[in-house]
Amino acid sequence: MNDDADDANDADHERARRRLVADLRGRLDVDERTLAAIEAVPRHAFLPERHRSQAYADRPLPIGHDQTISAPHMVAMMTDLLDLEPGDRVFEVGTGCGYHAAVVAEIVGGENVYSAEYVPELAEAARERLHRLGYDVTVHAGDAREAFRDADPFDAAYLTCAPEGDVPDSILERVRIGGRVVAPVGSLGGQRLVRLDLRADGIDRTDHGGVRFVPMR
Repeated sequence: MNDDADDANDADHERARRRLVADLRGRLDVDERTLAAIEAVPRHAFLPERHRSQAYADRPLPIGHDQTISAPHMVAMMTDLLDLEPGDRVFEVGTGCGYHAAVVAEIVGGENVYSAEYVPELAEAARERLHRLGYDVTVHAGDAREAFRDADPFDAAYLTCAPEGDVPDSILERVRIGGRVVAPVGSLGGQRLVRLDLRADGIDRTDHGGVRFVPMR
């Protein structure tokens, strides 16, 4: 493909991304910083070649290994629920292709995002992709319950996969008092998106509707 064709494709992707963000702005009650992050991240660059023409449709798409990239509206909703500020340290459970981590990195800075991915091939590919695109995200290959145990407590955490019961204590204990956790929980057909606010005297829990995510491994 020649340079002119590459430039045309880039322009097409940029226009499609702007249309997506305009659509999300009309449908979602989210902060403009969240929408700016969605607009800044080239979702097509995180997808297999055969799915790139659908990159800016608001739908999940397969990325291999029985995993998916979440729909942009879901990434926007979850990111917004975290109430992030620049410099917040964030723990992601389920790197997948790296797209959601890149959106969060646009807000807090890539060096503040720590992500764990159970499938080693996905972890390796996401690590390379994120760094190539300029996101200095730390990606751990393996069980998230064991990842980053020596790190300081995080300001927030989120899961891109659904534990069947509830968010594991091993994830909650990685987040500081006053921090937030956003996650899908439950079995297929009965999952709910929840936000957990960690308090010194317990956890405040809010429900944000039904969702459908791949199960947590």
